[in-house]
Amino acid sequence: MTDAGRHTRLAILGSGPAGLTAALYAARAELKPIVVTGVPAGGQLLITTDVENYPGFPEGIQGPELVDRMRRQAARFGAEFVDDAATAIDVRHRPFQITTGTQGEILADAVIVATGANARWLGIPSETALRGRGISACATCDGFFFKGKPLAVVGGGDTAMEEALFLTNFAPHVTIIHRRPTLRASVIMQERARAHPKISFLLDHEVAEVKGRDKVEGLAVRHRPSGKVSHLPVEGLFVAIGYEPATEVFRGALELDEKGYVRVHDHTRTNVEGVFAAGDVHDHRYRQAVTAAGAGCMAAIDAERWLAEHPAEPHATATARAAAVSSS
Repeated sequence: MTDAGRHTRLAILGSGPAGLTAALYAARAELKPIVVTGVPAGGQLLITTDVENYPGFPEGIQGPELVDRMRRQAARFGAEFVDDAATAIDVRHRPFQITTGTQGEILADAVIVATGANARWLGIPSETALRGRGISACATCDGFFFKGKPLAVVGGGDTAMEEALFLTNFAPHVTIIHRRPTLRASVIMQERARAHPKISFLLDHEVAEVKGRDKVEGLAVRHRPSGKVSHLPVEGLFVAIGYEPATEVFRGALELDEKGYVRVHDHTRTNVEGVFAAGDVHDHRYRQAVTAAGAGCMAAIDAERWLAEHPAEPHATATARAAAVSSS
């Protein structure tokens, strides 16, 4: 358990590939990082079954097992883990103050934000039951597993078009389902999708239910204007209706873009000196475990160098620091 006001040179928020890689590099640099894991810990890999595109695992690996291995590797070198979520952060003064839900406060000379982003889902029970067993939010992660199977993509933006076009490398046919009569995607992406012989569209439709017990065996799709429900024979469903960056706690503390992602410059630096960001919390383009891990490495190296150039201020108790903040 973390005592209130405990001080560390580096705090890492998040325990997906970005946070765990940052923890590994920081621990090996003897920064003795404290990792506030988030709840649940592990990020998107926790709901990923077979991971076959992470280097070093020629036979593939389960997402939760990969997270566990990365965590144990960082712990081996001295990273400490606090299984809790950050509920507030104060970056107006050093040391920065991180408030956790149940484990008290942590004071840190530098912070790496690696809280990730969560896929938006449809919110129907059958979707939840079959997630990871034919339902995915990442075509580049899971498309390979659907060779020769008809697929559906839900969404009407550029991401949905990109996912559908990518899936045509594996599927004999891809149906794009969108709840509105017109697409939101850019003209060029719409044209590419419409021109592809393997792609068709169900506009003004929504997924009412995913059929199947142990795997996806089809969709019940509802025509929104009429309410008529029909069956769509597919063996996989890709949900591409966007992501929500886990940045609510940073609003007002860090600069966010119009979609809520942390803005970075010079690779990992945020607008606050001493606060760095890595992974899906700022990267809404690639969203891969391996790119997140690479960003975690970069953030840890940047934080290590920054700390070397900015010696820690004298340690203050949480009470004294709070008094200083209130009088500023």
